[in-house]
Amino acid sequence: MSTTTSTRTRILQVAAQLVGDSADGDISTRAVCEAAQVGAPALYRHFGDKEGLLSAVVDHGFEQYLATKREREASADPVEDLRRGWDSHVEFAVRNPNLYRLMNSPAMRTPPAAALESHRILTRDLERAAAQGRIRVAPELAAQMVMSANVGVALMLVARPATFDDPGLSRRVRDAVHASILTPGTGAEAPSEAEVPSAAARLSALLRRAQGSGLSTAEAALMKEWLDRVANTGPED
Repeated sequence: MSTTTSTRTRILQVAAQLVGDSADGDISTRAVCEAAQVGAPALYRHFGDKEGLLSAVVDHGFEQYLATKREREASADPVEDLRRGWDSHVEFAVRNPNLYRLMNSPAMRTPPAAALESHRILTRDLERAAAQGRIRVAPELAAQMVMSANVGVALMLVARPATFDDPGLSRRVRDAVHASILTPGTGAEAPSEAEVPSAAARLSALLRRAQGSGLSTAEAALMKEWLDRVANTGPED
């Protein structure tokens, strides 16, 4: 490892540690320089300014979070994988409250590539569930619903622990959100009128995975648009 790389890594690791140990998640560049035993010019050369340093800490945090996601092997039951994914997300937040708040701060205007990868992992599990007829809406919409609820619960648990003190809260919200997007059973039964959106989501997922469906690129895109529109429209709509 070069001196330049080791200096940058040391500064980053020290900054992440200080964020985790601070009372409110805020740090000063002076404290980082003192703890890393470097001068301010070295910090600014590697990270530009404090915002650049915190952005790098966020990237570092997402890499830590994704390490557990990448190691997890998909099971035969995508719904169980969704439950495990939700729980591991909340567990990471509770273990790293300051880092998690920083990772989801509105000040971070550009999401790190790792954050997008996390969303893709969730969408992939939902696509597997859709292929089994297990979800009521299109995977993309389901991913937005699950991620927004998952992040919301995790943020409340770490930002307002005295108010959100029910140990079963995360599980209750998880099950409620999953109930709104998942269908019971395996999808083997013939769909009723109420299950038409689920059938559309399943067909959309299968078409995306199929090779040589006989449709042109334009036809496949139009078919997906129609199926997703049906999947995202409940019976009451």
